[in-house]
Amino acid sequence: MAFMSTPPLPDVPTPEVIEIERALTRITYLSTRARQHDRLMALAGVPLDRAAVALLRQVADSEPLRPGELAARLGVEASHVTRTVQQLERSGYVTRVPDPDDRRAQRIELTDAGRQAITKIREVGVRGMQLALSDWSPEELRQLATLFHRMVDDFLAHAGEPEPQSVPQSAPAGSP
Repeated sequence: MAFMSTPPLPDVPTPEVIEIERALTRITYLSTRARQHDRLMALAGVPLDRAAVALLRQVADSEPLRPGELAARLGVEASHVTRTVQQLERSGYVTRVPDPDDRRAQRIELTDAGRQAITKIREVGVRGMQLALSDWSPEELRQLATLFHRMVDDFLAHAGEPEPQSVPQSAPAGSP
């Protein structure tokens, strides 16, 4: 069994990288606050917890996936996905469909209600982001988008993880 070695971290991070890490920490904190999530869900009219929204987003951004694939992509235990899928099934947001590659297995797919819910969540998130960035010029917004995509691509390349099959169209501010 071969083990991949992890390259050592640089001895002294640059001040710029330190500031980027601080900014990302602030963004993560702001976007994962329970109060922010609750506000977003109220505005969208979708009564879901953060785990359910994360799962819905992942399913919306890919082809139907097996629960184990969902767990791997979300970085959580399979039992966590099972509970969340059951909650979303009871609410009518997802359904299980046979896996075309293995009829014994099932994949999780959005229902019409699930697609409507994720559309509402994204619309509210994008409107909030538009409001927060309303003083930015179109050129500044293009630069930010370009740099964010580059940073994510570099993070994925460094982590050695494959990129998800489908990249989200948007990542609304304040969304999980």
